[in-house]
Amino acid sequence: MRFRTVLTRAVAVGAAALLAVTAFTACGGDDTDAADNPYGLLQPGVIRAGTLTDAPPNVFLKDGKFTGFDNELLRAVAAKIDLKVEFVGTDFSGLLAQVNSGKFDVGSSSITITEARKKTVDFGNGYDFGYFGLDVPAGSALTGFDQLAGKRVVVVQGTVQDDYATKQNLDPVRVPDYNSAINQLKAGTADAWIAPAEIGDKSAADSNGKIKVAAKQLSPTPTAFAVAKGNDKLREALNKGLDEVIADGTWTRLQAEYYPGRPIPADFKPGSGSVAAPSPSAAS
Repeated sequence: MRFRTVLTRAVAVGAAALLAVTAFTACGGDDTDAADNPYGLLQPGVIRAGTLTDAPPNVFLKDGKFTGFDNELLRAVAAKIDLKVEFVGTDFSGLLAQVNSGKFDVGSSSITITEARKKTVDFGNGYDFGYFGLDVPAGSALTGFDQLAGKRVVVVQGTVQDDYATKQNLDPVRVPDYNSAINQLKAGTADAWIAPAEIGDKSAADSNGKIKVAAKQLSPTPTAFAVAKGNDKLREALNKGLDEVIADGTWTRLQAEYYPGRPIPADFKPGSGSVAAPSPSAAS
């Protein structure tokens, strides 16, 4: 009986020691993980970015590769902070919720900063401005945003163009993606499409004369990359990388590549505003 009691105590002491070592190792592992993954990414060293596939020249697929101004800018920003980017296609209507739920580390899709969206995600510093474009079928008599009352107006669900149409009491037709909006114009089932102007311009140019741009107006707020609420380390790192690609001319070069001839408003300052973007000639 005494031998069994001593043996039982020895086993118990050994088990307790093993648990202590395991707990210590686990704590050390957490510290190591934090050091290896300071931004809380889904995969250390890689930003998993949700984006769109059908919105050129901002974000789109070309020959199986995600590209466009926003995505190439994100690649350049990520490289400045020693990260790579993995892009995944999604619908814009679900993008912000997917970022905040942890499906994506970053949202990259010409996302306009709004107070309503700040309730779902946090934004980095603004990296681009934008215009609303009014695309209409060829032959349409529409020439301005003030002529849309009573018209069948299509918008992509969840966009700031959707917000604008709703506030203007236009009762818009909401579609999940840009291709759906373009197809409605081509088929004559919509009178107009309120689009991001750059995407509207490209869509009209590629429509073989079926779509034209009727009007444009400047959007009041900039676009930015979105991160989950509270992920300040990733947001601040993206802001740092953005200032660096502005300073070295990458931002200017990408502007000229994807938006040739588009004037930059005099009062628009990308990033933190503490660094100046070089002129196109200096950046080339």
